[in-house]
Amino acid sequence: MDDTPVRGRPARHPAMTDVARLAGVSHQTVSRVLNGHPHVREQTRLRVRAAIDELGYRPNRAARALATGRSQVIGVVAQHSTLYGPASLLAALELASDTAGFAVRVRRVRALDRANILDAVDRLRDDQVAGIVAIAPTLSASEALADIPTDMPLVTVDGDPDRATALVTVDQVSGAHQATRHLLDIGHRTVWHVSGPPDWFDSAGRVEGWRRALERSGAEVPPVVAADWSAAAGYHAGQALARMPEVTAVFAANDHLALGVLRAMHERGRRVPTDVSIVGFDDVPEAAYFTPPLTTVRPDFDAVAGDALGLLLAQIEDGEVSVARRTREPALVRRDSVTAPPG
Repeated sequence: MDDTPVRGRPARHPAMTDVARLAGVSHQTVSRVLNGHPHVREQTRLRVRAAIDELGYRPNRAARALATGRSQVIGVVAQHSTLYGPASLLAALELASDTAGFAVRVRRVRALDRANILDAVDRLRDDQVAGIVAIAPTLSASEALADIPTDMPLVTVDGDPDRATALVTVDQVSGAHQATRHLLDIGHRTVWHVSGPPDWFDSAGRVEGWRRALERSGAEVPPVVAADWSAAAGYHAGQALARMPEVTAVFAANDHLALGVLRAMHERGRRVPTDVSIVGFDDVPEAAYFTPPLTTVRPDFDAVAGDALGLLLAQIEDGEVSVARRTREPALVRRDSVTAPPG
């Protein structure tokens, strides 16, 4: 077929059938890949994605909505926050949804409480979204989601692991265990922990991983230094820790806390890493440019978003409620803020 454009008439845009022909698969398989369906072989998924990129194919949302009778809009409930983790997850969800041919309607809440969460869900239902992804990192947010009608496809990100809902999360326990084990392995006798807010599942998981690593190694378990997620809270915690000469290693629950600890140590004349080693969590873009560059734990937010969207679209396509779980392992990123203890 000659696709050379006729003068005065635009060239035909590539269609899903063109993608199927180039990838050597069926039209239905292309649809499943676009919808993030989990039951597609990875080799097939990559071949379809390559064909989409080569042809420059873009799904027609309006046409698909008419053909399927379903909205091509995904709803997202997220906290009104600039915290790196939730903001990165939201950006990754928007990108993954766009790639799958879905628009995103975001409802941000000022507080992760029952009233705000349910109001956001009601508004998304009024918008006739096809399904909802809820970033629900606290117990109050997770409990509110239990009241969502079962006819609404739902996936929770970083939610309560004890609730029977579809859930995608980072393995917080493993990430904290890696960070703490790294400090112990190079010779530190114990590791102090500056935690996030106690009502966050992420924070609780990181405390558990830190404690588990210490207990398994037979190391002393110091008291948790409670904080929030801010650099200011890290600074105040660091001021207290800097006055304690026995502190040679600190695991901070996120990189902003670690930044505050770094500042406090510097002001108190404790050199990092010569006197005190510090590890963070999240691998914010600035972490490599801290002084010194920060050793930290890197979650794969893109993979979490892809898993969440895949589980949601499978529910939309199959018409069945899912309680499937996906857990993503984070990676330790080693930089210059860690070394063997003095002496």
